[in-house]
Amino acid sequence: MEPNLFKYIWRHSKREQIAILLLVLLSMPFYFLSLDLPKQIVNRGILGEGFESAADSQSFLAFDLPFGEALTGAPVELFDGFSLEQQGLLLSLTFTYVILYLINSGFKYSINTGKGRMGERMLRRLRYELSDRILRFPIPYIRKVKQAEAATMIKDEVEPLGGFIGDAFVTPAFLGGQAITAMIFILTQNVWLGLVAAVIVAFQTYLVPRMRLPILRLGRQRQLTARQLAGRIAEVVDGAVEIHSHDTSNLERSDLASRLGRIFEIRYEIFQRKFMVKFVNNFLAQLTPFIFYGGGGVLAIRGYLDVGALVAVIFAYKDLPGPIKELIDWEQQRADVQIKYDQVIEQFQPPEILEPEVQDPEQDASEPLAGPLSLSAVSLTDESGNRLVRSASFTVDSSDHIAILGPAGSGKDHLAMILARLAMPSSGSIRIGTRDLTKMPQSITGQRIGYLGQDTFFFPQSVRENLLYGLRHRPLREPEDTPARRVRRKAWVAESLRAGNTTLDFEADWTDYAAAGATGPEDIDEQIVEVLKLVDMADDVYRFGLSGTIDAEARPEIAEAILQARAALPKRLIEEKAENLVIRFDPDSYNQNATLAENLLFGTPRKPEYMLGALAKNELMGAVLKDAGLDESMLDMGISIARTMLEIFADLPPGHPFFEQFSFIDADDLADFGSYIAKVEKQGKDALGPPDRLALRGLPLNYSEARHRLGLINDSIEARAVAARKLFAERLKREDPHAVAIYDPDAYNGAASLQDNILFGRVAHGQAKAEETVRLIMTDLLSALGLRAAVVEAGLDFQVSVGGKRLSAAQRQKLGLARVLLKRPDVLIVNDGLAVMDLATQDRLQRNVLERRKGRGVIWVLQRPQSCEHFARVLIMQDGRIVEQGSFADLNKPGSALNQILAAE
Repeated sequence: MEPNLFKYIWRHSKREQIAILLLVLLSMPFYFLSLDLPKQIVNRGILGEGFESAADSQSFLAFDLPFGEALTGAPVELFDGFSLEQQGLLLSLTFTYVILYLINSGFKYSINTGKGRMGERMLRRLRYELSDRILRFPIPYIRKVKQAEAATMIKDEVEPLGGFIGDAFVTPAFLGGQAITAMIFILTQNVWLGLVAAVIVAFQTYLVPRMRLPILRLGRQRQLTARQLAGRIAEVVDGAVEIHSHDTSNLERSDLASRLGRIFEIRYEIFQRKFMVKFVNNFLAQLTPFIFYGGGGVLAIRGYLDVGALVAVIFAYKDLPGPIKELIDWEQQRADVQIKYDQVIEQFQPPEILEPEVQDPEQDASEPLAGPLSLSAVSLTDESGNRLVRSASFTVDSSDHIAILGPAGSGKDHLAMILARLAMPSSGSIRIGTRDLTKMPQSITGQRIGYLGQDTFFFPQSVRENLLYGLRHRPLREPEDTPARRVRRKAWVAESLRAGNTTLDFEADWTDYAAAGATGPEDIDEQIVEVLKLVDMADDVYRFGLSGTIDAEARPEIAEAILQARAALPKRLIEEKAENLVIRFDPDSYNQNATLAENLLFGTPRKPEYMLGALAKNELMGAVLKDAGLDESMLDMGISIARTMLEIFADLPPGHPFFEQFSFIDADDLADFGSYIAKVEKQGKDALGPPDRLALRGLPLNYSEARHRLGLINDSIEARAVAARKLFAERLKREDPHAVAIYDPDAYNGAASLQDNILFGRVAHGQAKAEETVRLIMTDLLSALGLRAAVVEAGLDFQVSVGGKRLSAAQRQKLGLARVLLKRPDVLIVNDGLAVMDLATQDRLQRNVLERRKGRGVIWVLQRPQSCEHFARVLIMQDGRIVEQGSFADLNKPGSALNQILAAE
């Protein structure tokens, strides 16, 4: 990147800078006129200079040819103006002053908006270039980059550059022009006053920037320490498990406090120095008016300077400190942003950064990788000079199944990364057929080679989006074309070109369905399900689907299928003699296997205030309970539950299993409820205050008669609860119709999971293995109805969270394997990619993959030598070298390296 910030700015914004500079130059005459006009108003308009009598008049807006007297010996009048009396001249000059003010304001508006647009455009360019360079970082280098620091640099540290870029050339020209114009005007009025102002301004511009140099150095330290703090906080977040497991939280607190203390010291010193500079700057700015008032006043008294000229000088100088101060501020900002720019680009210029051509999306990747895969004396050295791979050489067919075996530190994982072109060899050559692998663009290696390592990253998107990620290399299908989109797209492309950004359309469809064996989005899910079955992930995605929700309007076919399953489930339960295991919801009946809250809501809440934890405080529900005559009954139930819980838990320690079974009161809240009950027993329930009543009325909301069996729900309460349910639904429809998705036997509930939609009820409590039996029956029913695929399709919408944290380690590796298999690469490289799974699962998935990949290349880095039997060729590595290679049968001999590894197993 260009090391000089000014050259970088000029290279990419030359036209805009020149246009704004011309606008600045054009504004200067109007600014000068605005400085001279107050003098004219005072001398001619107010004091009446040139008006000997009331009948006299003067010319207004007379205009002579510039330099006409020098050319012809006499003034050359172009326009004799308008003849006005004193009052008319005063009003005309005043209105002219207003017009000049508006013109100058218009210039300022145009200049500032132009600067702002240019600055934001250049900031966008710089951020894009830095982001682009991250995408071109070599893998070994990017592993050392702290994510938080890189994000901080792109997001925050270059932010001040955006404001400065627009000011880089325009501000010194604009403010300098104003200052010079004001200074020339002062000199034309009185040379001595002008010289005094010039000397003080010169001293000010010399002293203040030098006083700010320590502030700049401190600013650099502040930036570095703040960046390091961001990186350290990210480390704390990533290492949370180790911090908790080793009880090092106080060590981390101490470290963070030390870093924050250092930042405080730096910022406080900056504050002190800034205040001193501000004091000196303001003092010098106020010193000149003192001289003007004193010295200029004496000259006016003695007749050497007229009052109008003195007023004009003071008025002109009033505008001088502002530009001078801003010029000094600009100089400090220039030095500051240059330091920031230097620090940022230093971090974004790693050795061996990938050339842009390597990631050119227009590179042709249609030709498959075929022929012999040949390595000749390939070595890899890290930045410390350690040789990770030493003179590796072998030749195999690229369609063979190759196993790489060796102990930890043997270099097998580094060799796999070299073969995937994720690490560039320090020496040697790699060829596939006649093509040099090291010179292939990523459009070929990324599509024709599939790589799976131990640590597979997933983006915070759905399972489907993460699986399709490996098929998205370039935009292939434009989105639906509309006039509005064409206009927006044209403007977006034009602005992207001005900012040096890519013009690739992110809204287009980037998915290469053909690479996965599909024709389009309509049948891609079939290919996804096929690979999910291959990696033993289909059942997991099926469970994701059952626990997930869908948008019935966007996926009406799945919603209709779920309603079919709901209707067929009772019959299937009867056939399996399990009809008593599911108690269905009935709008006119109370479900004893559901909680009181579920019976009252009779739906799935969409808003937090209708969730179980907040329902007791919900005003609408409170009003409904009072109207239905349930509020006092629920208070009595709450008192009864609290008494029972206090008796059961009185002598139990926190964490006892009973707390989970009777999940009404947390162990920490027992004392509070004990005080409520004591108050009731001594004074009656009328002594309870509103907060006490609210807490007690909230207890029965989580009560289920079938589960807790305390005998609190009788027929009367059930009838009133059903009546309250209907009253609640009516009021909710009027007051907050989208807060709760009410259960309807004939409609799909968009807020409930697929499983809850199918069951449309609750599994009976107290029945042995009821949940497992119902789940098996439901699974068989969905399969029989041909709906399992619909549930799996819904499961593909399951959000995996950042890094796939909602998935287990085994699920992440299975999903990673499915992703590389989906794009059907010519060569598949698995670098210990199934290491977290048990041995039986590893063997099963390995056989599945090898069977599917017959006739297509597989290179597999293995931990267990027994797994090598399934491969046509085996490479044994030790200390970075290939010490043996051949078939498993040929290498499995006494004294061989493979035999020694087998014996060690």
